Amino acid sequence: MEVDWFVPVLIFLARICDVSIGTVRMIFVISGSRMISAVLGFFEVIIWALAVSGVIKYLDGGSWITLIAYGAGFAAGTLVGMTIEQRIAIGFRMVRIVNADRQRELSATLRERGYRVTRVDGTGRDGPVEIAFLVLKRRDLASAMRTVQELAPDAFVTVERADRASGEAFRNGARSTDSPGLGSWMRLSSVRK
Repeated sequence: MEVDWFVPVLIFLARICDVSIGTVRMIFVISGSRMISAVLGFFEVIIWALAVSGVIKYLDGGSWITLIAYGAGFAAGTLVGMTIEQRIAIGFRMVRIVNADRQRELSATLRERGYRVTRVDGTGRDGPVEIAFLVLKRRDLASAMRTVQELAPDAFVTVERADRASGEAFRNGARSTDSPGLGSWMRLSSVRK
C-alpha cells in the first residue's frame, strides 16, 4: 500500500503530542492532581491509538517511513514534554545549604532577602557549620540558587523534590499541597516568558 506524503508527518506530529501530554500528565500524577491527570490521559491515549493505527496500517505494505516517523515523533515528543515540564515548574524543592564560612550569617541574610529559612548548627569535617533549609516553589529555585551562590560561593548545596509543603508559609499565596487546578493551566501562558 502506497503512503501519502502527509501520513508520516501526521504520525510524527501525533507522537509529539501524545508523548508531550504523557510527560505533563505524569507531573500532575506525582503532584496529586487526579482530575487533570485523568483528562490528559484521555487525550493522550486517543492520540496514541491514532498514531499506532497509522503505523500498523502501512507497515504491511513495506512502508518503513511511517515507523521512522513514529520513532522520531516519540523522541521529539520527549524533548518537547521535558521543555513544557520545565516551563510549568510545578511542585516544591527543598534546598539544604551547608555553610562552613563562620564569617557569613547565611540564614540571616537569606531571611533579609525574603526567604523563609530554618537554621541548624552542625559540625563538619573542619569544625562548626551552619545548615540552612529552605522549601521553595520550584519556579523560584533558580533565583534562590543564584542568591546562595552570591552569598556563599563555597557552600555545599543539595536540592531535593518535596512532595508536599504545608504550614503558614504556604498558606500565604500558595496552595498547601501545590495541587494545581484549572488556575495552573490558565497561568501557563504567563509562566517564565
